[in-house]
Amino acid sequence: MEHADHVNLLRPAEMKPGGSWADLGAGSGAFTFALRELAGPTANIYAVDKDSLSLNELEREYGSRFGTTANLHVTVGDFSKELKLPVLDGILMANSLHFFRNPVKVLEHVRSFLKPGGMLLVVEYNVDSGNSWVPYPLSYGTYFKLAVQADFTEPRLLATIPSRFLREFYSAASYNK
Repeated sequence: MEHADHVNLLRPAEMKPGGSWADLGAGSGAFTFALRELAGPTANIYAVDKDSLSLNELEREYGSRFGTTANLHVTVGDFSKELKLPVLDGILMANSLHFFRNPVKVLEHVRSFLKPGGMLLVVEYNVDSGNSWVPYPLSYGTYFKLAVQADFTEPRLLATIPSRFLREFYSAASYNK
């Protein structure tokens, strides 16, 4: 996927500029850069990942692209466990939920980071059968049911784009009740 694809998957969410956002499972930042483009330069972005090398790469590239890392906060950690984050306006989980056997438990935990009415953006493969790189994918239909189970509002399908590996990606938005 190219940067434009990342942006186009998230753009239909119509994010308000600014606020505090987390990219959970940020890796080297492909979707972090899309989030920054859409939430704007005043947004505080918390990039969380277990891989410190990827986060170092994200931080370097972010500084190079935007001339500052003042509003970027990198955290090495597992977002399925306790983290020190502020109450967030939004969370992005792009290609990170499919690593968990029990996504409802993870979603319930992630919801605790969001303010009431805070947005959860999910990007996932639109299939229910995975492989060793994508062990537990969630089609949009499956994700819809699990998000409601985890006490989010019913997700809204935002966009889909083809994938070379597992059919297609989708993006969806739901909110903390």
